[in-house]
Amino acid sequence: MNNPKVIFWDFDGVILDSNPIRDYGFLKCLEEYPKEEVDKLMAYHQANGGFSRYVKFRYFFEEIRGEQITEKEVDDWAQRFSKIVLNELVNPQLLIQENLCYIKENYQSIQMHLVSGSDQNELKYVCSQLGIDHYFQSIHGSPKPKKLWVKEIMELNEYEPNECLLVGDSVNDKEAAEFAKIKFKFFSHA
Repeated sequence: MNNPKVIFWDFDGVILDSNPIRDYGFLKCLEEYPKEEVDKLMAYHQANGGFSRYVKFRYFFEEIRGEQITEKEVDDWAQRFSKIVLNELVNPQLLIQENLCYIKENYQSIQMHLVSGSDQNELKYVCSQLGIDHYFQSIHGSPKPKKLWVKEIMELNEYEPNECLLVGDSVNDKEAAEFAKIKFKFFSHA
């Protein structure tokens, strides 16, 4: 797709090289738990980059540890995670210049939306601190899943699927594009 009219951008690993910071956030949050359990979460986290921290903490406690966890407890873990990573995420040196340059050059002619598995409030704060929020028509994150955001934004704006593209770095991003019946472009930041 050479000339999309609408681009949905993933954030972590596509616009910001933040995945190592998020890895550290999970490791630090769960450092009091057995290493083999945390290793299982890290494998799940890395295989499911587009899933939110809410999903991942629930997975850790319910699937790995076999414990029930309430929504409030999930929210508490998500807040702990945010406190650990937030200051690190506002580092402009983490911006992925290749994609940022494209966004800066094209945001006035292409409708661009940010859809991420990151916490929505945190995502808006980080984008504002990095001075990139004005490039996007909207910024959306968890706890609502990415695939639902994409579908909702398309319906709200009456975008045609054949005019839209989602740029992401995970299988979950590809699944969100397939769910919305739009094109997908895989991006790998080496």
